Amino acid sequence: MRRRRYIICYISLLLLSALLFLAGISSGSSGKGLSDIADILSGSATDMTKNIILGIRLPRTLAAMLLGGALSVSGFLLQTYFGNPIAGPYVLGISSGAKLMTAVLMIFAMGHGLYPNSLGMTAAAFTGSLLCMGLILAVSGRVKNTAQLIIAGVMTGYICNAVTDIAVTFADDANIVNLHNWSMGSFSGIAQRDLPMIITAAIVGTAAAFMLSKPMSAFRLGEGYAASVGVNVRRLRVALILLSSLLSALVTAFAGPVSFVGVAVPHLIKAVFRTSEPIVLIPAVFIGGGVFCMGCDLAARMMFSPLEMSVSTVTAIVGAPVVIAVMLKRGAK
Repeated sequence: MRRRRYIICYISLLLLSALLFLAGISSGSSGKGLSDIADILSGSATDMTKNIILGIRLPRTLAAMLLGGALSVSGFLLQTYFGNPIAGPYVLGISSGAKLMTAVLMIFAMGHGLYPNSLGMTAAAFTGSLLCMGLILAVSGRVKNTAQLIIAGVMTGYICNAVTDIAVTFADDANIVNLHNWSMGSFSGIAQRDLPMIITAAIVGTAAAFMLSKPMSAFRLGEGYAASVGVNVRRLRVALILLSSLLSALVTAFAGPVSFVGVAVPHLIKAVFRTSEPIVLIPAVFIGGGVFCMGCDLAARMMFSPLEMSVSTVTAIVGAPVVIAVMLKRGAK
């Protein structure tokens, strides 16, 4: 019965993902739609049509799917590590640390007439994520409850955002617009040249997290139990830190800080699947994160078309109530 439920849920997620992906590449203010995709497949499409669908919409939609999945898995890993349902890259300020280091790199590179490549952006964001993660770990060893940890994370985020704003004031006027759009959270600036890094890091990072499913299941029952069944708890903790930082950094490097996805999606998937087992949830969380971000990105660019909102605006509207519900449920226990 349980296995049947899992299969139905997975099939539903995959179908929804396919539908949103198709909607993402066939929807836009230019009017290009399904018939134009058919023209591309048949080889009769114009260069303009190919550029709009293959050069703009396809990278954006594919990035929303993969980066949404990566951010959701990162949140799931952090919730497992801290044993805290509210933990997530955005809430704990980890995304803000990645944003700070990426912004510094962009300002320095653009000031010298250069544009940082995908590897450089990811490395800078990963460094910022690790620095903030280190600070949060230091705080978590000294505080006594969840509220203090969340407050520390939020304050860390504010500090990083403030330093980022200071750094932006030293950027050239021509670069401020690019930095502003990126800092608001958006998949619109992602190009085909960014896809190899996004695809590789997202899939490898998620696969590595999936391989840790069994030790994570034991870790959820307590460090003592995990150690008693042969889990190297110290190595597992390091692996969770590195993977969660890498996945959240990947998102921030290319799409900026995208809010509430890492917290909300794991809880939504848990509610649908009715289980907390990592071996079941990690692939589902990845697919669900892609569905969530593709849907939010589609709403961000189509709701008030041709005007476009930042994707973080939509994810906050959808994701924040989920976080509030989780907090209320936890407080009622």
